[in-house]
Amino acid sequence: MIKAIRYSDLGHADHGWLQSRFHFSFADYYNPKRMGFGKLRVINDDLIKPGYGFDLHPHKNMEIISYIRSGAVSHQDSEGNKGITNAGEIQVMSAGSGILHSEYNLGQTPLTLYQIWIETDKVNVRPRWETQKFPIKPVTTELPLLVSGFVDEQADALFINQKARIFGGCLKHGTVLTQNISGQAYLLISEGNFSVSSGSDNKITLNKGDAAELTDIKELIIEALVDAEIILIDLPN
Repeated sequence: MIKAIRYSDLGHADHGWLQSRFHFSFADYYNPKRMGFGKLRVINDDLIKPGYGFDLHPHKNMEIISYIRSGAVSHQDSEGNKGITNAGEIQVMSAGSGILHSEYNLGQTPLTLYQIWIETDKVNVRPRWETQKFPIKPVTTELPLLVSGFVDEQADALFINQKARIFGGCLKHGTVLTQNISGQAYLLISEGNFSVSSGSDNKITLNKGDAAELTDIKELIIEALVDAEIILIDLPN
């Protein structure tokens, strides 16, 4: 089953320096029908103005993934990690037994990103932070694996403490590919628009900012209707 989640139906917060769209209940936005999706607890579609960001604050026992869509985020934490993650890169922070961190847009242009929280399958591990750049060459056959909780897949992916995977990439107009799904999945349209379908569902068109919940699907057929970017989060049932 493919359930479309439209951008216009997401929660919204306007803090001036921060514009957020919430896929699930978060902070002052509460929707009892949108409390998460399996082990996926948070997806925030954020825009942060230059010179602003999140002051030092705590997290514990959560896998926090930032997918940078434009601009750059400057990270610093209580474990001594410090770095800049640019557009086309991902950072992963395992909050583990507890960590303090700050995130700022110190650049000259707006920062846009997906902030993704996935529940951990191991509590109180040592906190860690990593960042990595992934190929920007357009995808033609399958979406690259960006993040994985499976140790044997770590050569080309950032690690998280959960048996989940995050795939993502850019597709040229007209590209059609089939993506295997091992559990249930959440799809994000970062740029452009796509049609998606499975063997038992008609095609659904998803536009920039939209999402979809994918259940009881083993293969998803994805077609880029323009040059576009897509992210798929594959989670345990």
